[in-house]
Order: sequence, then structure tokens, then C-alpha cells
Amino acid sequence: MKIGSIILAVLVLVILSSSVYVVKETEQVIITQFGKPVGDPVVTPGLKFKLPMVQTAHRFDKRFLEWDGDPNQLPTRDKRFIWVNTYARWRISDPLLYFQRLRDERGAQTRLDDILDGETRNAIANYDLVEVVRTSNREPEQGDLVAEEQVTLDPIAAGREKIRLEILHNAQQRTTDLGIEILDVQFKRINYVDEVQRKVYERMIAERRRIADRFRSEGQGEAMRIRGEKDRDLLEIQSEAYRQAEELKGDADATATEIYAAAYGRNAATQDFYGFLKTLESYPEVFDGKSTLVLSTDGDFYRYLTDVDGK
Repeated sequence: MKIGSIILAVLVLVILSSSVYVVKETEQVIITQFGKPVGDPVVTPGLKFKLPMVQTAHRFDKRFLEWDGDPNQLPTRDKRFIWVNTYARWRISDPLLYFQRLRDERGAQTRLDDILDGETRNAIANYDLVEVVRTSNREPEQGDLVAEEQVTLDPIAAGREKIRLEILHNAQQRTTDLGIEILDVQFKRINYVDEVQRKVYERMIAERRRIADRFRSEGQGEAMRIRGEKDRDLLEIQSEAYRQAEELKGDADATATEIYAAAYGRNAATQDFYGFLKTLESYPEVFDGKSTLVLSTDGDFYRYLTDVDGK
């Protein structure tokens, strides 16, 4: 009796545990009987009941789900190859249809790969590169560039935002019969392929070097102009200083001459002394140790080399 009671109690517990399930706030449940859905989806949270051993509860998330695509190399309408990486947000809008068509989230992710990657490829192929990388026709900032270096951009008719909305709309149309709703699609990254990127960088480097060479040439020209003005001003200053110095020397010589003349004309003794000083000043310039002089005995030049009596 005791063993039978234990077995019966275990069976009751098994039956009760398989007939009761809990639905969380973030879940929605589909009940299947022998693999086929029965009843309406259970979307309210709480304690629920089902037939034990016969029915199975399949749980699906009610929250927004993530789809993260892989980077793809795609051609634009003007035959430019770019890397495009996108991501999206989606949710299960009809759990019964979702279960019937996709079964689980893995199946949904696989289906979204086909839909979103395909729509992205189609949209990119319908537009030129400039439409994909730009969002508006705003005027670029020119800064201090000269007229020949002003940047002009080709006008766009659509832009990246319109392309994104086109991908979203087309993808939503293709998922209406899958029980899911695509909420948003965004470009994570758009970049050139390596070969095109290298050419773009080379062109940018060449342009920057050209501008640098122009600035360097203008700088050298300005430096030469400044040096020329400096040399001219220096010559003017030196010339003016030389003129003023010569004027001062001339004035000084004139004054000295007047003083000498005045002193020379006072008396005979002063005249003799003046002649004596001037002769002495000329001796160092005449007697250099190498020249031979022939002097007259009557001249002062010879007389001052002897004593006062002419000896």
C-alpha cells in the first residue's frame, strides 16, 4: 500500500507539473498539441494551465530583438564598391504565424539575413555613391581656402536617410506574412573597399601636398620680400648714418681749423709751436724704416730733426 501510494503521489505531481506553466511579463506562449497549435496565443502574464503530457508550451520573447548584419561589399549605381554594415530592431507581432512560419528565433534570424541583406543590396545598387554617403545638400565649410580651392559638392536627390527608409519599407513589406515586424534599420558603417580607399587617400594626400607647396611658395616669396625691405632699410640707415658722421667730421674739422688758424695767427711763438706739432704728426707717416728721404737743410722738416742751433 505504501509503495502504491508513493507511486500515485509521484504521478499526480508529474501530471500537475506538466499541466501548469508560468508566463512572464516578457513572454508570449503558443500551445501545441501533438505538434499543432491549439487555441489563441497566451500573451498575458501569470499562472496558466494546459493538458498534461499532451500539450507543449512554446515561449517567445515579447521585447524588441536585435538583428546585426555582417559587413558586405556592395556595388553602387556608379560602379563603386563599398563596405556596408547594417543593423535592425524587430519584434514578434503574431506569435502564432511566427511559430508556423519560422518556428524559433534562429529561423527568424536566418530569414532576416536574406531579407535585410537583399534589400540593402538592391537599394545601394540603385543609387550613386554620393547619395549613399551624404544626407543633405548642405554647403561645405570653406575656411581660409582661396578661390581655386573652394570645395563644391554635387547635389543629391535622395540621400542616405531616404535610402535607409526605403530599405526599411521594403523589408517590412516582406515580413508581414512571417509574424514579425521590423521596427528600424540603420547603417552601422559605410566605407570604401581597400583599393578605392587607398586611391582616395592618395588623392587627398596629393591635394594636401599641392596646397602645402603653394603655401610654402607664398611663404618663400614673402620671406624674400621682407629680406629685401630689410636690406633696403639697412642701406638707408647706414647711408644716413654715414652722411651724418661725415657732416659731424666736417664740422669738427672746420672747427679745428678755425681754432688752429686763430691760434696760429696770434704771435710768432704760437706759429712756431703749431708748425712744430704738425711736423711731428707727419713724422710717423713718413719714416716707415724702408724709405730713403732727401731733405733740404732749409726746411722745417729737417730743422726739427736737429737741435735748435741746426746741429
